[in-house]
Amino acid sequence: MTEAEIRTAFAREGVACRQFGAEFSARLRGGLANLLDRSSRVGARVLDWPGDPYADALPVRLAAGLNALVQAGQLPELAAHFPPHAPGDDASFDAALSAALHDDRIDAWLDGAPQTNEVARSGVLMPGLLAIAAATGLPLALFELGASAGLNLRLDSYAYDLGGLVLAPPAAPIRLAPAWDGPPPPAADLRIVARRGVDLNPLDVTDAAHRERLLAYVWPEQVERVARLQAALEAAALDPPTLDRGDAAAWVEERVAPVEGRCTVVLHSIAFQYFPATTQARIAAHLEAQGARATATAPLAWLRYEFDSPEAAALPTLRLRLWPGEDRLLAHAHPHGATVQWL
Repeated sequence: MTEAEIRTAFAREGVACRQFGAEFSARLRGGLANLLDRSSRVGARVLDWPGDPYADALPVRLAAGLNALVQAGQLPELAAHFPPHAPGDDASFDAALSAALHDDRIDAWLDGAPQTNEVARSGVLMPGLLAIAAATGLPLALFELGASAGLNLRLDSYAYDLGGLVLAPPAAPIRLAPAWDGPPPPAADLRIVARRGVDLNPLDVTDAAHRERLLAYVWPEQVERVARLQAALEAAALDPPTLDRGDAAAWVEERVAPVEGRCTVVLHSIAFQYFPATTQARIAAHLEAQGARATATAPLAWLRYEFDSPEAAALPTLRLRLWPGEDRLLAHAHPHGATVQWL
């Protein structure tokens, strides 16, 4: 990639942040697009990035590193411009940001792919599970791909208002009420009898450093998202989800098959796009093969909450492939779960 393409990636990420209401994060990425240079180790590494900055989520990596150091009190000059503070005038903001880029501690944040676990996506996945439960009448066994810390595997412990359908389990740590358009999802009897996730680098909800890493990827001006994630992490630490470290395709091939008396559900949210094409193809092929073996009393479901289009204005979709059954478009939804258009 050329330097111009790297800068364009940061500017484009800023446009996406602004589109989803994150004005400070948009300004931060716009500043990085203009201010990055080779006078710092971090700047030189970013501008000479050997891979695809979009596929590698390079702007997300750098912004998270800055946010992590700010939240840890290690960049006080830049912190004065971070929420909840007003960002200040352009000149002082740019000066603080330029100085921060000379902090070599940011470099480690460029090494690994972003780790997010947006728990509000459960507000999109839950109605999908209700649709599966209504269609099959069976308990569900969940297998999540790209599970991160596994917070969305615990989705039945959260409270919901889904277009007027209210679910209120006792002692729910968070309540999710996405802005809803359309009829409510089916009021099915949802019973989850097994749950397990896989990730190349699963995060441990009982580890403070891992919790801080997850929080660093949340846009800092979206304080409700930060508080929601903190509450979900604290609850999960008391009952950690079961997660495996590994390749999603190999894991699916080893673990996913129809089981009599339950519906086997493979699910993922804003994760599939980061899998290599060969991994995606293996997962799809295995599910098609196992789907051919599925029956009404041992069904298989594939619930996908993902972007269908690379266009910046396109919303993710929630799609359900059910064997035996058909492939259905259930909803369009905000990538952070803020809105749902149920079809």
